[in-house]
Parts: sequence; structure tokens; C-alpha cells
Amino acid sequence: MRLEGKVAVITGAASGIGLACAKRFAQEGAKVVLSDVNEAAGETAAEALQESGADVIFVACDVGDKTQVENLMAAAVAAFGRVDTVIANAGIAHACDFLDLAEEDFDRVIRVNLKGVFLTGQAAARQMVAQGPNAAGEVGTIINMSSVNAVMAIPSITPYVVAKGGVNQLTKVMSLALATQGIRVNGIGPGSINTEMFQVVNADPEKRRAAMSRTPMGRPGEPDEVATVAVFLASSDSSYITGQTIYPDGGRLGLNYVVPVQD
Repeated sequence: MRLEGKVAVITGAASGIGLACAKRFAQEGAKVVLSDVNEAAGETAAEALQESGADVIFVACDVGDKTQVENLMAAAVAAFGRVDTVIANAGIAHACDFLDLAEEDFDRVIRVNLKGVFLTGQAAARQMVAQGPNAAGEVGTIINMSSVNAVMAIPSITPYVVAKGGVNQLTKVMSLALATQGIRVNGIGPGSINTEMFQVVNADPEKRRAAMSRTPMGRPGEPDEVATVAVFLASSDSSYITGQTIYPDGGRLGLNYVVPVQD
């Protein structure tokens, strides 16, 4: 097991990619702290993992609130003794025509998707530096959940696109700032993934056709396919990788045309 004995904190872990990461990390031997603003779903997810034999807890946290993020890291240390890996996965989206986009909706998405990643990464890094290396000599790893929309732009989700672009630059900045501390920082930029958020697209044949026409592999990805990338970035298999964003996107970023889609 590649993460045996490590402690991982995952935000936005009540469902979707975050929950898939929690499951895969537990399977790889990690002790996992699930976190989300959705307390009911988070508690349910943690209980299900505990019943399967995983060593996990749930801690409610709004990642846009510095105090709550600091309390999250403190709860992880209180439960498991340290923090080895953090996945800043919590995120929201807001679809709206650019001319109708309200300031409060722009601010709300930026607060969670960009400020939340900064606060989570900073609190994690401070804890990692304070606690020092683990038995294997590793200080820690931070993984920021980005998106193909950090590179491409969809005008109907302006604040999401802006936030994810910021996450890519934040990942680079953090990796440079923390390299001398022994902390690696990388990002993951998923394409169309079968999560609750994608169900809006999946339920509409025309929207699904449009999404898949831009995906060379011809299908949406599964949350576990993103989680496997997270395991790689959290493990010693990626020991010389930092400041990078990996895109599990079915080939989408490399495509400048559309492909035929089978019904």
C-alpha cells in the first residue's frame, strides 16, 4: 500500500471526486480526514468508510473561513498525530450569462474555489513545517484540485474559470515557496467527470453530445480515475514532481476540433 501510515486531509469529500479520493487513499493505507460543508453527507460517507474498515473521521469545514480551516488541521492532528497530505478539493460553480453575473455570485465562487485553496494550503504547510518529516523523511504533499477550465474558458461559468486559472498559478507559487521546506505542491485538472455536477450535462442529450464531442476518448471520466492521480501525487512515486498540474481529461486539452459522438 503506497500511503501506509500517512494522514490525509481532503476537503469537499462528502461526494464526487473528494469522496473517491478518500476511498482510494484509505485503500492505500492512509488515515483520512474527510471534510465538507455538508455535514449530513460527510458523516454518512465517513460512517460507510469506517464500516469497511477504514481509519477515517469527518470534520465539518467551510474552506473560505480561515479559523475553520485551522481548526480542521488541528482536528486532524488531534485524531491522527500529524498531516502528511492535503487535497484542496472543495469547489462550487455558478452558471450565468456574463452580463447578468452578480458581484456576490462572483465573490462566492472565488471565496471557495480560490481563497479556500489558499487557506487550506497555507494551514497545511504550516502544520507540515511545524511537525517535521515523517519516518520516511517526507515533510508533506499538497494537491490542489484545478480543472481543464483553468486553461480553456467557458463564458457561462466565468467565476469558476477565473478561480481555476488562479489555482494553477497558486499551485506554481506554492511549489516554489515551499520547495525548500520539503513540501511538494501539485494540481489535478479533471475534464468531464461523472460527478453530481456533471449530471446536469448527462441528463440533457444535447449537452452531453456537446461535451463528448470535445473529448477524444468519447466518454466522461470516473471519479476514481482522478483519485488514482491523487494517490500518485501523494506517494513517493512522484518524489521529484512539484509545481505541475496533471490533466485526467480524456484528451480534451489537446483537441482543437470536435469528434463524432455515438448515441
